[in-house]
Amino acid sequence: MGLIPPVYRLLGGRGMGRTVVLTTVGAKSGKKRDVHLMSFAEGDAWLVVASKGGDPKHPGWYLNMARHPDQVWVQAGTRRVRVKPELVKGADRAKAWQRVVSEFSNYAKYEKTTDREIPVVRLTPVP
Repeated sequence: MGLIPPVYRLLGGRGMGRTVVLTTVGAKSGKKRDVHLMSFAEGDAWLVVASKGGDPKHPGWYLNMARHPDQVWVQAGTRRVRVKPELVKGADRAKAWQRVVSEFSNYAKYEKTTDREIPVVRLTPVP
């Protein structure tokens, strides 16, 4: 775990922009893993992008989430909730991708450096 997730929690997300801490369970280790991600609010849900800076491989958090989709949490500010991840596909993905690129242009650069389609994931709170 890096330094940012604990600092984020300590500050309740203040001064961290529109980011969240995503907690997943390791696909191999079974241990909880935290990652600090850019997020895009969508009603009560969030969109996150598995870009890994344009790397040819998916980020670990995405693989963890795919392996254990029932064990995913988001902390946004002081709010921490269990979420259901959903891979955004088709026309919905195209619309979401356009939005995230318009709000954070680095994603367009990442897309050009990789052959994989960069996943966009919707994280919806579980009641």
